[in-house]
Amino acid sequence: MNFKHLKYFWTVAKAGGVVRAGEQLHTTPQTLSGQIKQLEQWLGHDLFRKRGRGLELTSEGRVALGYAEQIFALGDELEKSVRLARGQARTLEFRVGIADSVAKPVAYHLLEPALGLADRVHMICHEGKFPELLAQLTLHRLDLVIADEPVSKKVGVKAFNHALGTSAMSFFSAPALASQLRGPFPQCLHGAPMLIQGPMSSVRQQLDHWFTKYQLQPHIVGEFDDSALMNAFGREGRGVFTSPSVLEDETVAQFGVEVVGKTAELVEEFFAISVERRITHPCVSAITRAARAQLFAH
Repeated sequence: MNFKHLKYFWTVAKAGGVVRAGEQLHTTPQTLSGQIKQLEQWLGHDLFRKRGRGLELTSEGRVALGYAEQIFALGDELEKSVRLARGQARTLEFRVGIADSVAKPVAYHLLEPALGLADRVHMICHEGKFPELLAQLTLHRLDLVIADEPVSKKVGVKAFNHALGTSAMSFFSAPALASQLRGPFPQCLHGAPMLIQGPMSSVRQQLDHWFTKYQLQPHIVGEFDDSALMNAFGREGRGVFTSPSVLEDETVAQFGVEVVGKTAELVEEFFAISVERRITHPCVSAITRAARAQLFAH
């Protein structure tokens, strides 16, 4: 493939026409049209069709544009990563996705060691749904995904799970609500207002079974995919909520809440997921070492 032709096609598609693209590339519309025609002949499909005075992409053109976007984005990353001004320190780019079910303080403690490397690190964080982040990982748009569940073999995604550690779960509530709870833990949760994780959370199924085991029927006030939002409601006394026990002291200090109880029967696991079987990225190595030696050392 002639990447010069692809660059011309990409520029015309972004500019919306050969005249404006020619102005950007400092070449004539005739030259652009000829180069794109050669690309179309090589691919065996028309990439544009005329619409009024302008051009619009064909279905094949839209597919080609998607790949062109990725190719030239990778080219920009290559240039940024390799080409350095004389005397300029190397900057290590680290693109990480965080599943929205992972508590934000846990994500911070996991990622923070990556900023302590000798190299200057430029961290780019994306939060989203676990399946969407895995798709970005397989396209090499992310170096790592932090999640509270492993990649299942049934998903058909070629990625590797690196276990970081586990934490028991603690139950918290605002002081005013805690004073209204009756009896020992966990019986005090029966009939109490409760804030719980959404159905896609790895902890949710455990929690449902745990309630059944102890014959507890709390009043479910709300379900949350975002743990930070759930904690905000809990801080205001809207219900008892859970958080990993490794964050117990931090949760009490940050939200002004009390510990209602804790149980090792509910366990949240955390994983670093990469396309590498053997970890080579310095940031990922720093994260896995610190998680196992410090955050989840217990």
